[in-house]
Amino acid sequence: MGAIHALVKDIRLPKMVRVRQQFSKDHIADVVPVLREELLRPGIADTIRPGMRIAITAGSRGIEGISKMTKEIVDFCKKKGAVPFIVAAMGSHGGASKEGQREVLAGYGITADQMGCPVLCEMDVVKLCELADGAPVMIDKHAAGADGIIVVNRVKAHTSFRARYESGLVKMMAIGLGKQSGAEACHHHGLYHMAENVERYGLAVHQHAKIMFGVAIVENAYEQTTVIRALAYDEILEEEPKLLETAKDMMAKCYLPHTDVLVVDEIGKNISGDGMDPNITGRYTVNNIHTGLKTQRVVILDISEQSHGNGNGLGLADITTMRAFQKFDREKSYPNVLTSTALCNCRIPPMFSTDKEALQTAVKTCTGISKDDVTIIRVKNTLLMEEIEISESLLPQAERITEIEIISTPYEWEFDARDNLF
Repeated sequence: MGAIHALVKDIRLPKMVRVRQQFSKDHIADVVPVLREELLRPGIADTIRPGMRIAITAGSRGIEGISKMTKEIVDFCKKKGAVPFIVAAMGSHGGASKEGQREVLAGYGITADQMGCPVLCEMDVVKLCELADGAPVMIDKHAAGADGIIVVNRVKAHTSFRARYESGLVKMMAIGLGKQSGAEACHHHGLYHMAENVERYGLAVHQHAKIMFGVAIVENAYEQTTVIRALAYDEILEEEPKLLETAKDMMAKCYLPHTDVLVVDEIGKNISGDGMDPNITGRYTVNNIHTGLKTQRVVILDISEQSHGNGNGLGLADITTMRAFQKFDREKSYPNVLTSTALCNCRIPPMFSTDKEALQTAVKTCTGISKDDVTIIRVKNTLLMEEIEISESLLPQAERITEIEIISTPYEWEFDARDNLF
């Protein structure tokens, strides 16, 4: 079986227990009528005039109901006599290519046939203006040539910085509409300056581009839409920070603050910009944020199919599997780190042939603990945090947390004939 197997084969894995974490379940059951009502607000509907060519942004995040909401915006524009089209607004995602970004949007149901309008994914940009220091501000050429732009995005905590504007409409204007060029410009001074650059570039686009209004979406911990707000042009900058605070209050988390080993079944761009949300895992590309789980070892078992080979986030783990590595596509993954400068996101950690060996290695390499009393938390991914698994040794702590419900008795890990998890 080899030297690796010989070194880890006797490492015992603790029994696990399934638990349910309780989060707010407030959400909008049917997003279309709520969005429609928002679009009818003064300062929103009256900005759309017959004959206008209107660009509607579509990003790379897996937002619940995004195809329905985008289609409703398209149809609303048409009813007002405008001529809408969709522009891919996702910076360098999708391999920073027209084909890759079209593939990402198609995976969310955003195609020309389904939307009833063109979906433009070219990477060409034009210079919009210059910042005070002379830096050029670039945006998608089709959006620049439109009579108006509607910015659509989810508002949530960013994975690499804390600021007034994190992930949301301002970032969509700065990086999404800027395509690869805009993303590179915002990352030019490194991740520690991202907050100020997102605001500088985003506010410049807000001021100089033909922004009509924004549609801001907030989700709860179950990936359900809980807030939809159509924000008039002069509301965006003031209201987005308030929505960000709402999003942070609603976001998923792990109520247990510490574990020796965190096991993540899958990462992916459809899950988080960093493959797995650092706000949950505690593994950030920067060292000045200290929220989330405290861990010794993080194991990633796989890359989601919806990520199309983009393995950003693999480098934030300590251990992975050959299965994940074989799905890792450099052409889809490296454009992100070449743009963001966060090379660590795509480093390849030690790879193991089986899930069992990966888990045993994680336990073996933990230090300062009794290997017979190791603590483990296992999650499907960082979007699905309601039902998770914890090791038996964490039960006493979990039982003291009112937001955690124990829903099984302890059980052994189940592996197939190839030592991979079912």
